[in-house]
Amino acid sequence: MAITYTWTIGQTEYETTSGSKGIQTLHWRCTAVDGDHSVSSYGTTSHTPDPSDSNFIAYASVTEANAIAWAQAQVDKDATEANLAAGIENRKNPPTMSGTPWAA
Repeated sequence: MAITYTWTIGQTEYETTSGSKGIQTLHWRCTAVDGDHSVSSYGTTSHTPDPSDSNFIAYASVTEANAIAWAQAQVDKDATEANLAAGIENRKNPPTMSGTPWAA
């Protein structure tokens, strides 16, 4: 099976003093699923919103797709997904196991 990656934003933190409500922190998660196996990675990214920037998006107009794009622009998306793929492989074929041979 192919691994499916899903990026989500669980929470944002935004400033309230200027009235622009610019998002300053994104809490992101990437989940990888391959059949019955899944792993995820969580992190945060920091942002410095500038309401005078022509690309500024007001808080009420930000979509999850916008926020995911901002987070992915700050993290290494390919490396994150590669690490998750390695985690899936380790779940399928554990590199180490535990137990006691006399109890088998």
